[in-house]
Amino acid sequence: MKKLWIAVVLILSFATVCLAADKVEAPAECKHCGMDRTKFGHNRMIVTYEDGSSAGTCSLNCIVTDMKAAKGKVVKSYQVADYNSKKLIDAKTAAWVIGGSKRGVMTPVAKWAFADKKDADAFIKQNGGKPASFDEALRAAEMEQADKPHNKKSHEHKM
Repeated sequence: MKKLWIAVVLILSFATVCLAADKVEAPAECKHCGMDRTKFGHNRMIVTYEDGSSAGTCSLNCIVTDMKAAKGKVVKSYQVADYNSKKLIDAKTAAWVIGGSKRGVMTPVAKWAFADKKDADAFIKQNGGKPASFDEALRAAEMEQADKPHNKKSHEHKM
């Protein structure tokens, strides 16, 4: 009986560690649309402002929303999840892909980030899209928001 309890404890401990490893940093939900940032961990972002404040979002689109709301704040850094590993990387040095056959998160035109250009190129070969810099991806997201009235319909999840 003691061996059974030890096995149960070990299995539950292992399951807890595995589930915790899949969780992402706070906040659990995007502050602008409420999407689960763990579920969309491959696309999540964090913007940090020079005053020390920050916002965790589900996507580049919601980062643009946050920056509009943070009028006058100076951005210190942007972090984005690597599409493959889901680890946070510097958004400005990431290899970005705009478009392709994979549906994006919070956008009609997908914008994905990769830690390695080789991974971005492989993604493009398999799914289409075009290589881009962070500035190009950010401008595309800003233009999408400028072209759409801000309403519930324009803030739907696309994946």
